[in-house]
Amino acid sequence: MHELLNKISLEELAAFIAVAEAGSFTIAAQSIGRDPTILSRRVNHLENHLGVRLLSRTTRRVALTEVGTTYYKRIRALLDELDSASLEASNLASAPQGLLRISLPVTFGRLWVTPLLSSFAKKHPKIKLDVRFTDRLVDLVTEGFDVAIRVGSLRSSSLMAKKIASFKYILAASPEFISAQGKPNSPEELKRFPCIGFISQSFWPEWNLRKEGQHKTIKPDGKLVTDNSETMLIAAIDGVGIALIADWLAGPAIRNEKLIEVMPGWEGTGAGESGIYAVMPPGRLVPTKTRLFVDEVTESIRNG
Repeated sequence: MHELLNKISLEELAAFIAVAEAGSFTIAAQSIGRDPTILSRRVNHLENHLGVRLLSRTTRRVALTEVGTTYYKRIRALLDELDSASLEASNLASAPQGLLRISLPVTFGRLWVTPLLSSFAKKHPKIKLDVRFTDRLVDLVTEGFDVAIRVGSLRSSSLMAKKIASFKYILAASPEFISAQGKPNSPEELKRFPCIGFISQSFWPEWNLRKEGQHKTIKPDGKLVTDNSETMLIAAIDGVGIALIADWLAGPAIRNEKLIEVMPGWEGTGAGESGIYAVMPPGRLVPTKTRLFVDEVTESIRNG
C-alpha cells in the first residue's frame, strides 16, 4: 500500500467531507455528533499529510480551495463506493440505490438509450437518474458523472472503459436516389455521384474505404456537408446523395427500406477501432447502479 495511504485515516477523510458539505466546522460537528475542535484537528492532519490546503477558512465560513474541490469530488465518490460495497457485503442493501449521473451523445443517446430509460427507472425505483445529452467529451471526475457512453475511437486515458459493441461505416442511399442516379460499383465511381459529408468523422473530407484487404481513399463531392448525424441521415433518406454512415444510425432506415446499402462489403475506416463504449471514472470498483445501467444498454444494443 502507498505510504501516504498509511498516514491518512478514514476519520480524517470523513471529517473533511463533513466540513466541505456543511461549509462550517460547527455545523459539521453538530451533524455527525463530534466536537468542532476534533474535526478541525483531523482536517489539519489531512492537509499536512497531503501538503496542500484543502479548505479556505474565514471567521464567517469555510470554503473549498480549487485543489480541495477536486479532492472532495474524488473522495466523495470513493466513500460512497465504500459505503455501497460494505452494504452489499453485509446483505443490507436489498436494492441498488442512489443518484446515477449519465452523459450521452445526442443522436446515439436519443435513438438507443432514451427508449430504455423508462423501463430502467421502473425496474430500479431507488436509483435516481440524471441524464445529460451532449456531444462534448465531459470530464467525468470533475463534472461528477458516473458513466458516459461514447461512440467512435476511444482516446487513451486513465478512465475505465467497457466496449459495449462494435459498429461499421457503410455507404447508403435512398431507393429514389438510386432509381434516378444509378449506383456506383467501385470507390472510384463515387466521385461522379453527389455525396453527403459528415465533418465530425475523423477522416473527412476524405473517405477511407476498405474491402477484403483492398484500401481506397477518395475525396467525395460534398453535395451537402453537416456536423449533425441526424441531418445526414434525413438527407440520405430524402435522396440528396450517398452517405458514409454508421450502421447503428442507418440500420432502422435500411430495415424499413428507406435506405439501401451501396457497394456492400466496402466499409469506412477511421483513425482507430470504432466502437460503442461505456466510460467510467478510474477505480477498482464499479458501483452496482452503474453496472446495472451499462448491462441494460449492452443488452439493448445486442438485441437491437
